[in-house]
Amino acid sequence: MSTRWPGGSPGPDVAGELARAAVVGTGLIGGSLLLRLRDAGLDVTGWDPDPETRGRVRERGVVVADTVEDAVAGRDVVFLCGPLPTLPATLARVAAVTDDRCVLTDVGSVKAEVSTVATVQGLGHRFVPGHPMAGADRAGPDAAESGLLDGAAWVLCPGPTGLDAFRRLAALLVDVFHARVVPMSAPEHDGAAALASHVPHVLAGALAGTVHRSALRDAVLTLAAGSFSDGTRVAGGPPERTANMLLGNRDRVLAELDALGVFLGELTEALRAGDADALAERLAEGRQTRSTLRAREFTAHRREFPCAADHVGELAYLRELGAAGGHLTGVREAGGAVTYTGHLPATPPLG
Repeated sequence: MSTRWPGGSPGPDVAGELARAAVVGTGLIGGSLLLRLRDAGLDVTGWDPDPETRGRVRERGVVVADTVEDAVAGRDVVFLCGPLPTLPATLARVAAVTDDRCVLTDVGSVKAEVSTVATVQGLGHRFVPGHPMAGADRAGPDAAESGLLDGAAWVLCPGPTGLDAFRRLAALLVDVFHARVVPMSAPEHDGAAALASHVPHVLAGALAGTVHRSALRDAVLTLAAGSFSDGTRVAGGPPERTANMLLGNRDRVLAELDALGVFLGELTEALRAGDADALAERLAEGRQTRSTLRAREFTAHRREFPCAADHVGELAYLRELGAAGGHLTGVREAGGAVTYTGHLPATPPLG
C-alpha cells in the first residue's frame, strides 16, 4: 500500500484505494492538505462554509464545491478540518452522504472527544482520528502551503474496529506527505499533546501578554531577539482557535500546568535563595530534554500481521509503538498480510 513512484506521487495501489479525496474546511491546515493532495495527482475537492474562503481557494487552482454534500459525494477519503467544536456535527453530516468504505479523518488537536462521538455514531470502523503536528503563526487559506505538512509527525488513533481504515489512511499519508505516522490511543494523544503543544500555547500567550501589559513594552520589543521570538511564536495564531484547543483538552492541560507550576516553583525558590547549584540543576533538566529533541536517533524494524485476524495484537503493537515515542514510515498490504515499517527511539526513555 505504500509504493513510491518517480516524482513523489502515490503508487497505483494507493491511488486505487484512496484516489478521490475531499477536504472539508480550507483554512491553514485544510488548505495545505488540499494543495498537497492536488499536487500529488489525486482527484481532490474542497469545501468551506465561508463563500469568500471558497473563492480564494478557487483562485489557487483547486476544485471547490458549493455544498459539503457535493464535495464529499463519491469520495474515498474525507479530511475534516473545521474548528474543534464543529467536528461532531460535521462528522455526522459527512458520514450520512458518503459510502461505508469511505475513510473519514480529522486534523483536530484533541482526540478523545471526537473519537467517542464517532463510536457513538457507529463510525468507528471508518473514522480514524488524526492530528498532524505542524502549523504556522498565520491562519486562513492564503497562509496555506503545499509543503506545510511535509514530513510531519502525524498522529492517527486506530480503534479496534477500524484497522482497515487506519492502514489505508496511514499508507496515503506516508506516500503523499512523507509523514511519520504516530499511532496512539486517543487519551494517550491528548496527554502527550498537552505538553507537546497545548501548554506551550499557554506559555507563549502568557509571556506575550505580560509584555503587552508592561510599562516597558516598546523597549522590550526593541530588545526582543531569538529567545523571545521563539518562545512566543505560537501566540501569533488566532486566539479563538487556541481557546478551543485548550478547552477541548482542559483537564489534561490543567494537570500539566500544575506540574509546570511545581517545576517553576523550584526554579523560583532557588533563585530567591541565591542557590546557584539548585538553579543550574533544574536548568540542566530542561537542557537535557532540549538536547535529546535535537539529536534523537531511531532504530528501524518490521512487523507483520494477518489482515483478517490478530487485530488485538496488531492494535496493541501500534499503540505501544506510539506511546514509546515511535512512528511508522511504511504500511504495505500484500498476500493477506500487512507489514509495518516502524521506528523506535534508540536511546532509553528518561527516568
